[in-house]
Amino acid sequence: MKMNDDSITGKITNTIFEPLKIWAEESNSNWNMLIGIGFVLLVVGIIMLFVYTLKMGKGDERTGQIYLNNAVIILFVIILCDVIFPKEYMWQIFFLFKYAIAFIASGIYLTVRYKKDFS
Repeated sequence: MKMNDDSITGKITNTIFEPLKIWAEESNSNWNMLIGIGFVLLVVGIIMLFVYTLKMGKGDERTGQIYLNNAVIILFVIILCDVIFPKEYMWQIFFLFKYAIAFIASGIYLTVRYKKDFS
């Protein structure tokens, strides 16, 4: 299935994700590798979130603002991934990658803020 080539996201989807779809459908091991990479990224992102949330301690005025900015980053990354990732094929895999990327981005933000404010 090809997306409408008139839109920018359609062109991005066809040039980037169509070869990924072809590669993943070549064999079961390619498909399993794609799912495994997605789960590893998701687990890494969740661990980063929990570790730095616990390191920052109880919520106060400063950490409350950091957590709010963290939630905004997660929201923006999810919206951006919804715009870029295709909806016609492999949407379950891209759903996994969408949340993995969002958690990793927010974990990186928490890491930077922790190093800046608490160290």
